[in-house]
Amino acid sequence: MTKAGFATIIGRPNVGKSTLMNTLIGQKIAITSYKPQTTRNQIRTIYTDDNGQIVFLDTPGMYGISKAAENRFDDYLGEYMYRAAQSTLREVDVILWLTEPKLPIKEEDRALMKVIAEAAAKTPVILVISKADTVKKAELLPVIEAYAGEWTSLTGRPAPEILPVSARTKMGIEDLKDAIFSSLPEGEPYYDTEQVTTETERQIAQEMIREKALRLLQDEVPHGIAVQITKMKYRKGKGGALICDIEGDVICERESHKAIVIGAGADMIRKIGTAARKDIENMLDTKVNLKLFVKVRKEWKDNDNVLKSFGYDRKAVRKL
Repeated sequence: MTKAGFATIIGRPNVGKSTLMNTLIGQKIAITSYKPQTTRNQIRTIYTDDNGQIVFLDTPGMYGISKAAENRFDDYLGEYMYRAAQSTLREVDVILWLTEPKLPIKEEDRALMKVIAEAAAKTPVILVISKADTVKKAELLPVIEAYAGEWTSLTGRPAPEILPVSARTKMGIEDLKDAIFSSLPEGEPYYDTEQVTTETERQIAQEMIREKALRLLQDEVPHGIAVQITKMKYRKGKGGALICDIEGDVICERESHKAIVIGAGADMIRKIGTAARKDIENMLDTKVNLKLFVKVRKEWKDNDNVLKSFGYDRKAVRKL
């Protein structure tokens, strides 16, 4: 009998959640960047093998947990991201809690531990020490012992299973898959065994554009950037070859940011478009004609109507 179930990947910003998920399924679906707020939506990917099927839920980084406990957020987008991540804890069969091999334990990690512990009374937890290749093996044991002790002190329960992994070197990845399957119920696959994500081509292309903007732009700009594809249409080119025409808007909050996104002589927006087009062509396996436009929507992160049009429905996650 095979197993099937849902696993959420949760942790502070920049602990490697999206990179780990991409490695687990063997394909890039979630965008990655060193900047916070890279992942904004809950992203579902699917891994299937002879053991069964794991549906992974990659979540926005749990940022500002202490403030969130008091319902204080920097903006509506921040609230949406926090609640979108928190809601997955009640929807899954196993929780993958990611942290880094660093001591002392950060206060944000302690606050997240409390949130997870409350949800984990009935849900198995696997503590994943990510980026384990960045430290010596002898340095991992104190980290494991510290987290195990904190968990037991907080909950009065035995520590969860703790596994060091590296998405870069694939160290511990197979052990992690085995641990997840052991926590899942028996059952038939939820999705077709060939499917790797529930995201649409449009959604993935949209995120690929935003990823390139995050990587190429200055630090003060990306937090206020969104991307919205306005056109995505296939046509036949010369000789019958398939071409996908895509038009998209890069949204920013200020006129000064718009100038940065466009760049001198439109150099920056061209770089973003060129880099994104290559990834989209690889995904679609066809030639892509990509046109990007830069627009300003002031304070869009605090506008529910605009957020919803971008796929960030704050009011919906508040009801969960």
